[in-house]
Amino acid sequence: MAQLKDRLQADLTAALKNREKTRLATLRMALAAVTTEEVAGTEARELTDDEVLKILTREVKKRKEAAAAFAGAGRAEQSQLELDEAEVLAEYLPQQLSDDELAALVDEAVAEVTDELGAAPGPRQMGQVMKAANAKVAGRAEGGRVAAAVKAKLIG
Repeated sequence: MAQLKDRLQADLTAALKNREKTRLATLRMALAAVTTEEVAGTEARELTDDEVLKILTREVKKRKEAAAAFAGAGRAEQSQLELDEAEVLAEYLPQQLSDDELAALVDEAVAEVTDELGAAPGPRQMGQVMKAANAKVAGRAEGGRVAAAVKAKLIG
């Protein structure tokens, strides 16, 4: 069912055999996050690939935020380690959308909301447009990028 989790485990084994220290630690951390999510709640369950992708996306975001914090504190070595971990995890994420592709999907989302409302959405309908846009983007762009594109479209 969860092919992505199986791929993470296979790559973990390969990293162990090849003595890739950063990759090994990163994959262990990612699998621990997946396992934690699987046993959270009232009963254990196996996650789908989409759910595993959400976890990996969240972990990449954490690494980038930590890298920025370390860089701001003058700890360049620790910052680089966080960026290296984010890079390892990014290999498992879908290809990110270009700005043009993102703009096209936001245009489609605005058109959908326009059809529902019968009028062009304004800044007050940002939530509705974001919901439609996020469904189309499906993890191929960070939430901040999507929000900025939607805001620019609705205001500008």
